[in-house]
Amino acid sequence: MKILLTGATGYIGKRLLPLLVENGHHVVCCVRDPNRFNPVESIKPFVDIIKVDFLDATSLSAIPKDIDAAYYLIHSMSNSNEYDKLEETSAINFKECLAKTDIRQVIYLSGIVNEEVLSKHLQSRKNVENILASAKFNLTTLRAGIIMGSGSASFEIIRDLVEKLPVMIAPKWLNTKCQPIGIRDVLSFLEKSLLNSKVYNQNFDIGGPDILTYKEMLLQFAEVRKLKRWIYTVPVMTPRLSSYWLYFVTSTSYMLASSLVESMKIEVVCRDRRINEILDIYPEGYKKAIDRAFVKIESNQIVSSWKDSQISGVKNISISDFIDVPDYGCFKDIRERQISSQDKVIDKIWSIGGDTGWYAANGLWKLRGYMDKIFGGVGLRRGRTNSNSLRAGDALDFWRVLYANKEEGRLLLFAEMKVPGEAWLEFKVKDGKLIQSATFRPHGLIGRLYWYGVLPFHGIVFNGMIKEIVKNS
Repeated sequence: MKILLTGATGYIGKRLLPLLVENGHHVVCCVRDPNRFNPVESIKPFVDIIKVDFLDATSLSAIPKDIDAAYYLIHSMSNSNEYDKLEETSAINFKECLAKTDIRQVIYLSGIVNEEVLSKHLQSRKNVENILASAKFNLTTLRAGIIMGSGSASFEIIRDLVEKLPVMIAPKWLNTKCQPIGIRDVLSFLEKSLLNSKVYNQNFDIGGPDILTYKEMLLQFAEVRKLKRWIYTVPVMTPRLSSYWLYFVTSTSYMLASSLVESMKIEVVCRDRRINEILDIYPEGYKKAIDRAFVKIESNQIVSSWKDSQISGVKNISISDFIDVPDYGCFKDIRERQISSQDKVIDKIWSIGGDTGWYAANGLWKLRGYMDKIFGGVGLRRGRTNSNSLRAGDALDFWRVLYANKEEGRLLLFAEMKVPGEAWLEFKVKDGKLIQSATFRPHGLIGRLYWYGVLPFHGIVFNGMIKEIVKNS
């Protein structure tokens, strides 16, 4: 079967793709920027990659007519304050385009919406479902609450809170009930629903066996990690304060934090479990899902992260526009060092960031990350998706990987911190030398003042970094 996969670069899409190929399907992946989509070599013969932006109806002409089914995995919550309008536009364009194809079924992964009063986030999900349900194809909606898995937003937020805060003074919404589900079970539901007439034109809530408050989720996470934690809830924390609480302690963006806080006041508990019997899937418990996630983390097998779906926390950019670093109107800091072992140097470059740090002046890097968070940026807390590998599109602290080729010996990063311009950091190993280049293209006078303001620190940061990278090589 030919399957259309939207959101192919996102957290769910990256994990679903190899499963679809393994099941014998040919998958057409819709991506906004093909340069940041790199499926593994073994599945490339079974994958077509098309450039599509569902906010641009004209780009949808690239979608083939002979598709049998599609997964709708498009969400815009972390990209704009008006994400509900963006999601509505995307859904309408998707529906109208697929009306011209041979499609039989669309599977939409949504959120649990079982209260009359919904948050903006959940109401947007419901509106998308209504739009898709008005089409001629058979719609299957799977409604999930908290998804737990290595790299998921919920998992990483809970992990940040539990591992960083022995004592939490928390908002009262921590007493709200929810029904978490492991990513492994979500993927099973998505797989087994495909072209299954038993689930056509219906919506189902999917969740694990445990109904927990957010406070209980935090405490059980702590138990799994063998940590002692104390949590006290107070009624005086406003939604804005709650959002800042999440934003500064965890790796989430402020927009995502504020949307999550609004939704966390509403119970997300499954209405029934009839789909478990229909598809013969019985999800595992919350603690088991946490255990599984840490097995993946500790063996460096994180397939995808929630951060992967964001090109930038603050800008709407296309990575392909930045692969060739500009020269005109730019300031540059270029440093070179002779090396004796190319392999050792490349390995050190490919280990940069995250827990490893930046090899020199890590205190200054942390200070820059903290300042970035204060001004609404992403900070350093995103870390790395995988400690052993880097691929185009990966988040790396407050950078985004634009290009990563070990054989070529080139790593190119684009800055996603708050900065009055655009910034690149590039490493090239060539002709027995390491060339390290920091490039900044300022926006106006403020951008130029910023460059000269940080210039005195370059010798400490950039010179120290290249010195440590080539050390003992």
